[in-house]
Amino acid sequence: MAATIDPDRDEWDVIVLGGAAAGENAAQYASQFSGLSSVIVESNLLGGECSYWACMPSKALLRPVEIVETANHVPGVSARLDPAQVLARRDKVINGLDDSSQAKWAVGAGIDVVRGYGRLAGERTVAVSRPDGSTKVIRARHAVVIDTGSCAAVPDIAGLRAALPWTSRDVTTMQDVPQRVVVLGGGVVACEAATWLRGLGAEVTVVHRSGQLLSRYEPFAGEIVGEALQDGGVKLLLGRTVAEVKRSGTEDRGEGRIHGGEVSLRLDDDSLLVADEVVVATGRIPSTDDIGLQSVGLTPGGYLDVDEHQGVRGVSGDWLYAIGDVCGRALLTHMGKYQARIVGEVIAARAAGSGDLPSSSAGHVGLPQVVFTSPEVGSAGMTEQQARDAGLDCEVVEYDMAALAGTWLMRPDYRGRAKLVIDSAEDVVVGATFVGTAIADLLHSATTAIVGRVPLSTLWHVVPSYPTASEVWLRLQETLLTQRHVARNS
Repeated sequence: MAATIDPDRDEWDVIVLGGAAAGENAAQYASQFSGLSSVIVESNLLGGECSYWACMPSKALLRPVEIVETANHVPGVSARLDPAQVLARRDKVINGLDDSSQAKWAVGAGIDVVRGYGRLAGERTVAVSRPDGSTKVIRARHAVVIDTGSCAAVPDIAGLRAALPWTSRDVTTMQDVPQRVVVLGGGVVACEAATWLRGLGAEVTVVHRSGQLLSRYEPFAGEIVGEALQDGGVKLLLGRTVAEVKRSGTEDRGEGRIHGGEVSLRLDDDSLLVADEVVVATGRIPSTDDIGLQSVGLTPGGYLDVDEHQGVRGVSGDWLYAIGDVCGRALLTHMGKYQARIVGEVIAARAAGSGDLPSSSAGHVGLPQVVFTSPEVGSAGMTEQQARDAGLDCEVVEYDMAALAGTWLMRPDYRGRAKLVIDSAEDVVVGATFVGTAIADLLHSATTAIVGRVPLSTLWHVVPSYPTASEVWLRLQETLLTQRHVARNS
């Protein structure tokens, strides 16, 4: 389904190249109060990676695993998981890979949709390769927004590409649960996929070249998640690499299907792993190599450099913007949508001749992100190392989240930790990390404190409810007061 538009129409105020969640927001915010017209150019599903192959399906797979795992650690409660029902619910969450509801939303919001693959073809111009093989050239009166996203990076390992490994798209939309799986990588996607694969009954081995999982977070985050994965039966091979991959009977059976026969992986020490499927979760690369960047004087491939208004640098005039994964500022759906809201407001303001332009800088200070493993990891702002690298004179304070009454009631074997990074000069929080069951909702309070630069003297009067996990805020501040008292009197 697509918006009904004049087939001969070739001009709008705003063209959004790519219809993922961020692109939808950009089109909406540019037009909703300004009277500007907007159109989305998309060759795949409206809603993009998040709606169909990333955030939504992965959380649909993780939530049942989390519930069962938590329930089975509360005395008097037992639960089991039905893999077929879990996959069926996942299919409902992603609407069976049907974007009709997204297209209907666009129509209702007054946003047009042109189906086809779009490429820049000069200033404010996009050439659309349509499904029927024809090309339609459209133009923007005011702005073009690039939201073409990213794709999985497949490392250059002998035999890996020929083995047709799974990427994040396959593992979130899998139709069959492999009996044995090897996951390559140790970041968010790898850890989450290992969590739900194991929860659904697969034998899982994680191979990661670093000696630490979740290396972009505070070190204790990866340590706790790694311990939990191992306790759940996942085998971790850290500090290891794959030298060669071989597969028998390789066959592309479609997305989410097992792509052939048994897979053998030879590691750097010549040991062998045998699996039914391999999941590559070793990072992502921006989808910018075939979107016509050269037509506006930019080099194809790589991230697009943007300013505080998400305007693309290196292009004359204020007409080209980039949001989401393509600009590399934060490969997170909610941050891409935030950038989109800013871009929409900037475009509308410039079209109206206003010089009062919003900036996306403030929102990136908070940078909230959650890893939905079991236990969860949540962070906002900077890690301690990032703060020190930025030249801040900082204090840190940590607290064992298992020592809280609220977390003990949640599960008696609760495992977790919390940490704040504090700018000593201004006595404000600049970073926060929480690890533990059900900590995701703690993150917004941390983000608020960081973005709002709320003084600790004010946070002292923000009283947490008892008995909840949010009481960790009080315990962190009490611990900090003790640390400072000891330091003054030593």
